[in-house]
Amino acid sequence: MIETAAPPDAGRLQTPVARILRPLVRLFIRCGMTFPALCDLLRELYVNVAEHDFALAGKEQTDSRVSLLTGIHRKEVRRLRGAGAPVRLVPASVSRSSMILARWIAAPEFTDEAGAPLPLRRAGDAGDGPTYEELVESVTRDVRPRAVLDEWLDRGIVAIDENGCIRLEEAAFAPRSGDDRQLYYFGRNLHDHVAAAVENVLAARPPFFERAVHYENVSPEMATKMLALSREIAFEALQKVNREAQGEFAKDPGGSWRWNFGVYLYGEDESLRREAPNEPASEPASEPESGASP
Repeated sequence: MIETAAPPDAGRLQTPVARILRPLVRLFIRCGMTFPALCDLLRELYVNVAEHDFALAGKEQTDSRVSLLTGIHRKEVRRLRGAGAPVRLVPASVSRSSMILARWIAAPEFTDEAGAPLPLRRAGDAGDGPTYEELVESVTRDVRPRAVLDEWLDRGIVAIDENGCIRLEEAAFAPRSGDDRQLYYFGRNLHDHVAAAVENVLAARPPFFERAVHYENVSPEMATKMLALSREIAFEALQKVNREAQGEFAKDPGGSWRWNFGVYLYGEDESLRREAPNEPASEPASEPESGASP
């Protein structure tokens, strides 16, 4: 059980929360999500979280207590209780594709000696080596391999090469803008990163590894070089962990837990950023800094 610490007061959260929300608000405005629509969603979430995450052991959660915790009027609480937002639903196509892709880029029978995913021939085609149908059927038999192939070709996840083999494309690792996979992982990955940071803030001893190396006031050339290096190292780390996980998953008895290992990279020209005038200016870093949630 995680030992909790005294949470920071609400006033001290204002500045970091504003910084967290700023890019989200930019997305909301760009996509047409209005402030009233966001307020409706937040109201539902406040009630849902208070109802389920702040219930007292052995006691029924009441409208009055939810109202006290959230500041939302009891009549609204009564109307909204039980609604909540489905934050953990996984689209079937996303779940299926993720499992098949994870196996293709990790399982020894579907990768070459360097660990790269092999081009796969179709069943019945001449040649040796594994087939695309074998890959799909090693994960699920609930859907025809042809249906998965048509979906992946449409999304640019795979392509057919000059030999008629199916090759994995870059889109398998970087979903195209706005498709179901990108939006699903947008929500899932941000949720898990924020959830880990929140647990670290609330715990007496931070339970999750969450660190970053960051330099400020550097040239665009250095930023570009370090972003490229970081991307290469991060991709190698993700592939290595996925290979290990595939081996463990094959013999795991199963359970109710889930686990996520993620990496993010970011860079920007701060001279072009338009933020609140009272946000403190960045200070130059004279050496690598490793930042972590307290």
